[in-house]
Amino acid sequence: MRVRDVSLPGVDADDQCELVIHTATPEVGKQWTDTGEIHEERDLKGRAEGDTRTVPGHPALTRILRQHIKDEGLKPSDLLFQGENGGILAGSVIRRAWRSARKAVLPPHLFESPTGKRVYDNRHTRLTKWLNDGVPPAQVAEWAGNSVPVLLATYARCVEGQLPDLKRRLEAAGDLPDLPGAD
Repeated sequence: MRVRDVSLPGVDADDQCELVIHTATPEVGKQWTDTGEIHEERDLKGRAEGDTRTVPGHPALTRILRQHIKDEGLKPSDLLFQGENGGILAGSVIRRAWRSARKAVLPPHLFESPTGKRVYDNRHTRLTKWLNDGVPPAQVAEWAGNSVPVLLATYARCVEGQLPDLKRRLEAAGDLPDLPGAD
């Protein structure tokens, strides 16, 4: 992701940013790419060639990215997070940083558990949170780059805590008028 793919609100605004995803560049290993590179750039799954998707970023992420871009003196064409020579960060660097971050903030029993063990687990956490917060599945699927059936097949059993609110909404929507003459 390049700096130009991050849309930050005004400097005084404490609001969500937007991240525009153009391609995926998974680390697949030299033996699996045509170029002999470790990473392979691909179009987004389930999208037409050249399509993008926009994902919202929490206000806290907005503040972090704004400060990171300023501190590093990044230009719009620069990678948002760079390796030593300005290229893609190595997966091993990302995994080490993630492990250190987990160790710094999690109590030992959670650090040793599967909780957030992989960086990719952040995606699962975010999608589950959006669904639990009542964001419509079609919108979550759009942000995630999934179809609604794939999203629900994976996350439907993770949705919890919405029943009391749903019952209130059903009751409010189904109010019957008072009967005439009933006192």
